[in-house]
Amino acid sequence: MAWFKQSHQFSAAQLRLAHITDSHLFGSREGCYFEVNTAAHFVSVLDALAGEGLDGVVFGGDLTQDHSAESYALFAELVAQSALDCPLFWVPGNHDDLTLLAQISEGQISAAKHLRCEQGDILLLNSKGPTPAGWCEAAHLAELEAVLCAASRPVLAFCHHHPLPIDGYLDKHMLENGPQLLNTLVDSQRVEALIHGHVHHAYAQSFRTLPVYATPATSIQFAKHTADWQQHNLGPAYRLIHWSAKGLHTEVKWLAN
Repeated sequence: MAWFKQSHQFSAAQLRLAHITDSHLFGSREGCYFEVNTAAHFVSVLDALAGEGLDGVVFGGDLTQDHSAESYALFAELVAQSALDCPLFWVPGNHDDLTLLAQISEGQISAAKHLRCEQGDILLLNSKGPTPAGWCEAAHLAELEAVLCAASRPVLAFCHHHPLPIDGYLDKHMLENGPQLLNTLVDSQRVEALIHGHVHHAYAQSFRTLPVYATPATSIQFAKHTADWQQHNLGPAYRLIHWSAKGLHTEVKWLAN
């Protein structure tokens, strides 16, 4: 079970997580993605997260836009320079390079994919395929199923790609075997929710009994419900997750432009 082998144990009685995603950084702080300075947006999100009293942050993928080693170094540098003091975990997006992600995974940035807390387990999945669309390899799904079968407590799952259509342009790049992943999660009767990025906006959907949430980007957002690729600078956003004995609560927070 190589992907989920590295784990992290949270000690808090209740868990406060943030999910951030799609930073699309460049090799310099001046890089712009559709006229948005992605580093500046990312810094504003890190500043906001530092005041949320978090136990951890999950980064949902697409760290880079220019695919440079320098963009990964900038990500690590901005995290280190921020006031955020909790661990940061990651899942890979379609833009990402697993080797470069591994190279920055030290200290505060962790490569752990199986997170444990008092309420249950958190699994960080790999939906990166050979194209911009997502694909969960058969071996990865088998490993996931084995971990879920061994689980005795509730599970929260994260991945990058959206497994359900959003009636938008990015459906051409969705998780191509999304139903297989979703059925694996639901059939385990353990999973409380699946949270993903990739779609650059907030969505709340469901598959059978499973809530499926999308988190907006820290960079730029994509227009909803259109076959055209339209970008809107609505400001960066992030998702808060509070997991306690009362259950799982999540909400999206937007920051001003």
